[in-house]
Amino acid sequence: MKNLILAVLPFVAAFALVGNLQAAGKPKVHFKTNMGDFTIELEPDRAPQTVENFLQYVRDGHYDGLVFHRVIKAFMIQGGGFDTNYERRPTRAPIENEADKGIPNERGTIAMARTNDPHSATDQFFINAKFNGFLNHRSKSGRGWGYTAFGRVIDGMNIVGRISRVETGSGGPFPTDVPAKQIVIEKAKIISE
Repeated sequence: MKNLILAVLPFVAAFALVGNLQAAGKPKVHFKTNMGDFTIELEPDRAPQTVENFLQYVRDGHYDGLVFHRVIKAFMIQGGGFDTNYERRPTRAPIENEADKGIPNERGTIAMARTNDPHSATDQFFINAKFNGFLNHRSKSGRGWGYTAFGRVIDGMNIVGRISRVETGSGGPFPTDVPAKQIVIEKAKIISE
C-alpha cells in the first residue's frame, strides 16, 4: 500500500502544478468599493472577446467612480455604466454575445449586462448573487441567447453578498432597485494578466 501511495504522489503533484499554472494564466481584477473589496478571476478561454472588452475598460479607468446602480436581492448586483450623478459614461462599440461558450450564471459569476438585443453588451456588468440558470444560453435566437458569464469572484464574495442585501428604492432616472446609499467603485485594477 505504501508503494502504491508513493507511486501515485508524482501524478497528484503534476495535476496540482498544471491546475496552478492554468489558474495563474487567468486575469484577475480587484475592485475597491466603499463597502469593501472583492477580486474576480476571468475566463479568457471561454469568452475571449468579452474578457478583452472588460479588461480594456479596466485599463482605461472606466469603472473608477461608477456606482452599482441596480441591486436586486437574491438575484444580482449591476454596475459599470453610471457615475454618482447617474450620468452615463461613453462606451465603445457593443460586442458579440459569447454566452454559448461562456460559463454558467452561477452564484459569484460576473456577466455582461445588455439590452434585448443579445449583441448589445458594452461596459455594464452584473454579479450573480445566486444560481441564475435561466440567464444561460439555450439557443441562438431571441431570448435563448442568454447572458455571457466570463469570470467569477474568488475573494470577497461576502462583500458582494452585503451589497446584494442593501436597501433600495428610486434614484436618478431609475424608479426601482437603486441602492439607498450609493455603492461606489472607487478603483478597478488588473492585478494579474
